[in-house]
Amino acid sequence: MNTAKSKVVIKGTKDGLVFFMDDTCSFSELLDDLREKIEHSHPQFFSGPLIRITLKLGKRYCTPEQQEELTQIIRMKGNLVIHMIDSDVILKEEVYKEDKAPGLIVQTNTVRSGQVLEYDGDILLLGDVNPGGTIRSTGSIFVLGNLRGVAQAGTNGDKDAVIASACLHPTQLRIAEVISRPGDEWSDYSGTTEFAYLEEDRMVVAKMNFLHRLRSDLGKKKA
Repeated sequence: MNTAKSKVVIKGTKDGLVFFMDDTCSFSELLDDLREKIEHSHPQFFSGPLIRITLKLGKRYCTPEQQEELTQIIRMKGNLVIHMIDSDVILKEEVYKEDKAPGLIVQTNTVRSGQVLEYDGDILLLGDVNPGGTIRSTGSIFVLGNLRGVAQAGTNGDKDAVIASACLHPTQLRIAEVISRPGDEWSDYSGTTEFAYLEEDRMVVAKMNFLHRLRSDLGKKKA
């Protein structure tokens, strides 16, 4: 197997085995590679005494059903015991803190091809927007997954709205009346954790660590 294309990397620690999951591939690809690893590799690990397993999901959000699919594959080997499933994705409990943005809507699902989801206010989507799918909101849009479809923020004309994603790779973005697609105008576009905003009625894409500074500048203008 070509390890460069591996979706699952297994490393041993003093506490057991850690499975590092690729958070950029499709979930079906991840399942296939995990099943291949469990069935046909590392025989020295997958037999003998009990071994504790930690799953590292990175920036991938997995529903409880998807987590169960992963654990069922690992349980094919009787000596493997799931110890922990760890993800870098923000949990719902962390979003609902007192200092959260007012009116923030939290939604957990995948926007599939042909689907159009519309919201009133800022939306935090714990999932992906697939090619052919559309998400619209009167406020800002934050996608903690792959944004590969269409996102329209500020549909009521709010030019201060932003569109952010853990993996920004859309077919089209729209903020208020400004429409943009990946291309020459996005010279710094990399398809990683970035956000889009309007600057003098032009779509601009920047790294996520610039968002707090932009919000601060907007706050000063409104004061």
